Amino acid sequence: MEDRPNTPLLDRVRVPADMRNLSNDQLRQLADELRAETISAVSVTGGHLGASLGVVELTVAVHAIFDTPKDRLIWDVGHQAYPHKILTGRRDRIRTLRQAGGLSGFTKRSESEYDPVGAAHSSTSISAGLGMAVASELKSDDRHVIAVIGDGSMSAGMAYEAMNNAGASKANLIVILNDNDMSIAPPVGAMSAYLSRTISSRPFLSVREFMARMAKNFPGPIERAAKRADEYARGLLTGGTLFEELGFYYVGPIDGHNLDHLLPVLRNLRDSGHQGPFLLHAVTQKGKGYAPAEASADKYHGVVKFNVVTGEQQKAPPGPPSYTKVFAQSLIAEAEADDRIVAINAAMPSGTGLDLFAKRFPKRCFDVGIAEQHAVTFAAGMATEGMKPFCAIYSTFLQRGYDQVVHDVALQGLPVRFGLDRAGLVGADGATHAGSFDIAYLGCLPGFTLMAAADEIELSHMVATMASIDGGPSAVRYPRGEGLGVEVMPARGTVLPIGKGRVLREGSKVAILSYGARLQECLKAADELATFGLSTTVADARFAKPLDTELVEQLARNHEVLITIEEGSMNGFGGLVMHHLATRGLLDHGLKLRPMTLPDIWIDHEAPRKQYDIARLNAPQIVETVLAALGKAALHATA
Repeated sequence: MEDRPNTPLLDRVRVPADMRNLSNDQLRQLADELRAETISAVSVTGGHLGASLGVVELTVAVHAIFDTPKDRLIWDVGHQAYPHKILTGRRDRIRTLRQAGGLSGFTKRSESEYDPVGAAHSSTSISAGLGMAVASELKSDDRHVIAVIGDGSMSAGMAYEAMNNAGASKANLIVILNDNDMSIAPPVGAMSAYLSRTISSRPFLSVREFMARMAKNFPGPIERAAKRADEYARGLLTGGTLFEELGFYYVGPIDGHNLDHLLPVLRNLRDSGHQGPFLLHAVTQKGKGYAPAEASADKYHGVVKFNVVTGEQQKAPPGPPSYTKVFAQSLIAEAEADDRIVAINAAMPSGTGLDLFAKRFPKRCFDVGIAEQHAVTFAAGMATEGMKPFCAIYSTFLQRGYDQVVHDVALQGLPVRFGLDRAGLVGADGATHAGSFDIAYLGCLPGFTLMAAADEIELSHMVATMASIDGGPSAVRYPRGEGLGVEVMPARGTVLPIGKGRVLREGSKVAILSYGARLQECLKAADELATFGLSTTVADARFAKPLDTELVEQLARNHEVLITIEEGSMNGFGGLVMHHLATRGLLDHGLKLRPMTLPDIWIDHEAPRKQYDIARLNAPQIVETVLAALGKAALHATA
């Protein structure tokens, strides 16, 4: 039984408006209670704890000072928004986070009017906020727009594109840089807080604007010198020169956990009347206020259920290695034999398994930050010099670098190798993190070799196969979670024949052609179909490109029903198979072809097994599809 924290003040806050008559002391108490409630809730549900704890005071301050939801508050990525959800009418559901039918682990427009934009990929907040600010201006709506973005998200080029545009537009936008990678000590002390309050105040802004108008009457060189002196004086005091150059009025750094610093500065920004964007630099500590998180190397970024008192996370019973780990170990084995192999990730070293590779080959592993576009073209540059780059990026995140995949890799025929982790449905992270589209978006590109691993041994072989492909780009997709638990893993994978699948079970009536990790469900379905007297072939395509056309044609010619199945959207592997069969005339003579793909809907967070039931990609649905294709009369005839 969960021991709920004592939260008398938080119990009185249903929506942010309930906070706006509280004193500073009461807001401090509210922040303490909010932190305790966040820890308590995540201990039950699991989720992104460290980031949420780092913004508790910031969340309280913004909602207390600004008139949300009329004023728009945008959380970049959204995994730090749990305290925000508690304060915005969702406390009664906070213990459903990431559970079936419950709250999303990220911000979500359909969930609340306090979530003006959904976000689960990083670095979108400033662009969206600028769009809202400009739209409000065009409609003559008097509102503030506040975008909270972390220092990690500021490593993405999109953030700077947005800031450059915002600075030129003079839009009414407040960007809060949530910096948890900087020491909270001296730079954020009393002097910095005093300066921040001063330079964000209306009198200071008025004097500064008056001096700027006066300077325009000076000769050109003197005007430019005066302007530059002002910006650099403030930049030297506060470190904000870069943001000033982008057209932002920089304030900070201030202690993002000190409400005596946050509240007056935010109030000044709200009331300034200044035309143009502000950047408030708030220094925070990830995991703040919960000792186990503060002491942890990853600050409890993502946790499973845990004991609040000890911080001990519930450990799942030991099982087979994850596909992620198998990919990393297989790549290490290849790199041992070939010093041209290098590995690249975009701020996800542990998520992609490349932290293991980095330990073994620190000079051959590159984390480029949250910058998938750069990661892809960086890999392309290395490929031009004869290296063998492996770019490990989640399927859903490679979408962010698609133009680079097309223009910088595929069009030039460069042998960049992509490891697409989290292919298919991903459970609690929901639709934003599902790897649904890579088969379709890579399958249309000339010259790509595309593979999907049915189990962990196959993944090992496919990593070896990609290492051998020097004539163009290649990719392997593999799911989140544990492998099947095969008894003996090879020390190193074996290169597969390019474009050749395999037949695991021979039959005569029905053929099931699997691409990827649904293969075990296909074998279960074949067993069930046998009870109806239906002899079933089960084949593993291994490759979507080049397609094993000989295998596909043989299955089409020799069976009454052909099922294709994949953990991806329509127009993927099934589309490639149908296209080939149609051009060869093999759909002209009665073949019952049924492609099984992810449905044309967004599938919310849920246990993976249930997600695949919703998607109708488990064994029972395969059986239903076959029986429906044959029709009831045929079924009765075979029964």
